[in-house]
Amino acid sequence: MTTDVQNAMLTRLTGVREVKVWDPLVRVFHWTLVTAFFTAYLTEGEGETLALHTWAGYFVLGLLLVRLLWGFVGTRHARFSDFVCRPATVKEYLGSVLRLNPRRYLGHNPAGGLMIVALLASLLVTGFSGMALYAVEQHAGPLAGWLGSLGETWEEVFEGLHEFFANFTLFLVVVHVAGVLVESLLHGENLVRAMFTGRKRAPE
Repeated sequence: MTTDVQNAMLTRLTGVREVKVWDPLVRVFHWTLVTAFFTAYLTEGEGETLALHTWAGYFVLGLLLVRLLWGFVGTRHARFSDFVCRPATVKEYLGSVLRLNPRRYLGHNPAGGLMIVALLASLLVTGFSGMALYAVEQHAGPLAGWLGSLGETWEEVFEGLHEFFANFTLFLVVVHVAGVLVESLLHGENLVRAMFTGRKRAPE
């Protein structure tokens, strides 16, 4: 069944014309990343949960590498070129949000695009600092051959980095969720649902 036929059927059933925005890879990445991040965050990087924490971290990094590649070769709204904007554009958009009349974007809005970049960057630093800490502290992991001989000073540095960016990522997640809720209210559409179905209301 073609996309046009599916859209026509949904329009007849719901009275609202919808279009496909988020492809399956973006949606699976989004919800899998949420699960992997919170699995890593809620398990201690020591004792009985060290293995689970470590593998969840590896999984997060693997997902990020796939998403970074998809940001260049993926579908229209998945590409960085579609949602990474100049700082002036982001500032202007945030001002319109404060005035309660922001422009509606089919893909990520400028603030959302900035948040995606910030989350990707923070998660990458969290993941790689975790691998570095694992190498120094446990003499294990992919970086053990390069960093395993470093002493306690570097262990403390990597531990501080890992903890800070893990908590900073959590802060970004909270801001992201708040932004999604605000935009959902301002535009009268369920953006959480859209990330499950891949569909949003068609432009008027």
